[in-house]
Amino acid sequence: MQSETEWVAMREVVPAATATVRLTDSVGEQLAGVEVTLATVLPLTWPGLVTPDGRRMLAMQSPARSGDLSRDLAQALELALTAPPNHRVVLSGLPGRGRRLQDLIEAEPLKVRSHPNFDFWLNTVEPADEEVTGGMKRANSVMEPTVRVQPDLSAYWCQTGGKAQLRWVLPWQEDAALQALSRVYAQDQLTLGTDSRYIGAYRAHGLLIPVWDLPGEPTAADWEPVVGRVAEALTTAEANDEPLTAPERRARDGLRLRQMTLR
Repeated sequence: MQSETEWVAMREVVPAATATVRLTDSVGEQLAGVEVTLATVLPLTWPGLVTPDGRRMLAMQSPARSGDLSRDLAQALELALTAPPNHRVVLSGLPGRGRRLQDLIEAEPLKVRSHPNFDFWLNTVEPADEEVTGGMKRANSVMEPTVRVQPDLSAYWCQTGGKAQLRWVLPWQEDAALQALSRVYAQDQLTLGTDSRYIGAYRAHGLLIPVWDLPGEPTAADWEPVVGRVAEALTTAEANDEPLTAPERRARDGLRLRQMTLR
């Protein structure tokens, strides 16, 4: 799929967001080109639904059920495509062999729209009963504010546990991303400024998501210039095909110890 970092951000980083994809002709001529709304989370953690006006929605952060997340998502979408309006998708058992999500949707750039809350759930079911509205209020009350820092990067400023962080999905595979981080770290260029601290990286779906603790006062927009500078340094480092120097290898070993896997 294109926009791999955006897909990973919707799955792992952004709490409330939507994006639009189009169906391929593999689902049938009548549905070819029809838009589907991806959402990070749907009411009551439903994996998918059909709204009262017939729009299909698919939840990206549904719990993984098999060893193939793409197949899990495809099964939920296939059920939504055959469901009537104002219907929620219910899954039972493992999906079995079949098409994966990339077989059902066009390979087009993904444009993620971040939301300040889960109010976009309104009008996804009718009537919006007490269970749905109550779930929306609970989700809003615990949601971590999350804002994209730059339009062309999958880098997000967020507030979590009373502190601010930057979480950034890098566009290179794990080994290449770690090598780039190591080169920049060895040059003392991985910092985001005074009172910021690089704390490590998550491994997710073959990519790395480095995380920095940030001082609480500046807003997301204030971090755009310094994130841009680090992005340039990382891009240059990733393109460097020379062997790592001794300081860079030491940096890599230290950074590797601060990695963990998202499951």
